Amino acid sequence: MQDSCARALSQYGNPEIFNTDQGSQFTSAEWLVIFKDRPIRISMDGRGRAIDNIFIERLWRTAKYDEIYLKDYVSLIDAHAQLNTFFRFYNDLRPHRASPAEVYNAPTYVVIDA
Repeated sequence: MQDSCARALSQYGNPEIFNTDQGSQFTSAEWLVIFKDRPIRISMDGRGRAIDNIFIERLWRTAKYDEIYLKDYVSLIDAHAQLNTFFRFYNDLRPHRASPAEVYNAPTYVVIDA
């Protein structure tokens, strides 16, 4: 993972802030050395704050259970192609339960029919 991060930084430059959760891979000395001599602020979500990025957590859960765990990719090229197809379906065709506006504007109470 360090190699891919270093490649991304060299290709795209330094972000102002690099935010992660507190997973062991992101708190290790080996990982943090990548940022040592760069003008990047390190930010970590609070412990147990999976809801901070709930939309991406849900996306990856769906990708794993609806695509990745069901397939036996024959190569990285095959995996890339099939994941591209899955994400096009996920983003453009798959019915979602609610739009972000519906989620954020939803009432905080429940109406019960009598």
